[in-house]
Amino acid sequence: MDAIRSDALVFFGATGDLAYKQIFPALLALVKRHNLDIPIVGVAKAGWNLDQLKARARDSIAKHGGLNEADFAKFAALLRYVDGDYRDAATYTQLRQALGQARLPLHYLAIPPSMFAAVAEGLAKAGLAPSGKDGEARVVVEKPFGRDLESARELGRILHQFFPEPSIFRIDHFLGKEPVQNILYTRFANLFLEPLWNRTHVRSVQINMAENFGVQGRGRFYEEAGAIRDVIQNHLFQVLACLAMDPPTGEDHDAIRDEKARILKAVRPLVPGDIVRGQFKGYKQEEGVAPDSHVETFAAIRLFIDTWRWAGVPFYIRAGKCLPVTCTEVIVSLRHPPRETFSETTKGLPNRLRLRLSPEVVIALGMRVKRSGEAMEGEDVELIAARQPAGEMSPYERLLGDALHGDQSLFATEDEIEAQWRIVQPVLDDATPVYEYEQNTWGPAEATRLVGEAGGCWSNPEAPSADPASMAPST
Repeated sequence: MDAIRSDALVFFGATGDLAYKQIFPALLALVKRHNLDIPIVGVAKAGWNLDQLKARARDSIAKHGGLNEADFAKFAALLRYVDGDYRDAATYTQLRQALGQARLPLHYLAIPPSMFAAVAEGLAKAGLAPSGKDGEARVVVEKPFGRDLESARELGRILHQFFPEPSIFRIDHFLGKEPVQNILYTRFANLFLEPLWNRTHVRSVQINMAENFGVQGRGRFYEEAGAIRDVIQNHLFQVLACLAMDPPTGEDHDAIRDEKARILKAVRPLVPGDIVRGQFKGYKQEEGVAPDSHVETFAAIRLFIDTWRWAGVPFYIRAGKCLPVTCTEVIVSLRHPPRETFSETTKGLPNRLRLRLSPEVVIALGMRVKRSGEAMEGEDVELIAARQPAGEMSPYERLLGDALHGDQSLFATEDEIEAQWRIVQPVLDDATPVYEYEQNTWGPAEATRLVGEAGGCWSNPEAPSADPASMAPST
């Protein structure tokens, strides 16, 4: 049976940075393209009124979404505002009044995790949590889902006091990106890939997330996070799950999530020899950064998945700031032919599938072909199967729309979150050294060891404006 659509949307943190940059444009898009026509109630403690919230929304949309007066008028007519302390029962009394006749609200907590318990308890005491005969309220929580395995479990215990698991939506905006969904679609809609997608044919898999900028004034935040917590443990492990999972069985919301959880549970926990951490020169001079900081702005890891499909195949993940380009890309390298028919066969790259996830979407197949001339010599080329700009729908538009309809397909389960933390738990914080690297380079030289031990090398993404037909191995 189809889930019942929520009849109101409440977002806590309505005056915050996330709301300004992402949520207001996404909500306007839901009104414009999906005919959203339910009360939208912002909650914050800022001393504001409704007119100030509307002014903030207008400015946000003009800057990040493109302002159309007719569309904004429809959106503004749905807006409500409650100003109050999250720990004050009176705030939830006002919220109940602002919701009017709505009985199935979606509560979106765009607030620090430290406030989740207070808000969840306040909602429950005001009768705004799941209520049985009246249906189910839902709650959306933003990452980070804890700082380690134990805090993630504690966060789960807090939420489950007031909301059952089917009512909890853990939002990771990366899962709402069109290119990430395209990984699953490409894999399972094309039969020719399946016979190759295993340890017999795949030599290695690389996931690279490069950013050519630094912490952009968020030094204090980054001191609490670092590259592992910021993007690897969540975003890139979800990409890993999409690449490595088996085909889902069934079409319900849990089919894909169950397979992701299964594959993440099969990933070996990291040991110090499987990770290299780095920090770009100049990071310690950023505002809010400790002068003796050991927080990583770069991390490269090597993973193994203990299943029959992937036994012995290394998965490499690399993410960092102040690298030469901004790009997220997957390289699936296949094995060389078992016998050298032509003496120069192994001089080139192995066959490979390249999936660029951002800033553009590219699916390309790398292979070796004969070079023109009399000699039986080859060259590496790419066949571009698809190239397109990033999708029009923003991740938050997609994810909030799904949450309103009770579709949990693109939201992480508690099992997935705990499995992801279990993998990185042994190497968090100061478990390994931090190597300094120059800005505009590919991180510390020590990272080459991870791939070099298997006779490979990192595949450095090209700048987005250049996608050459020929490829050369990176060094």
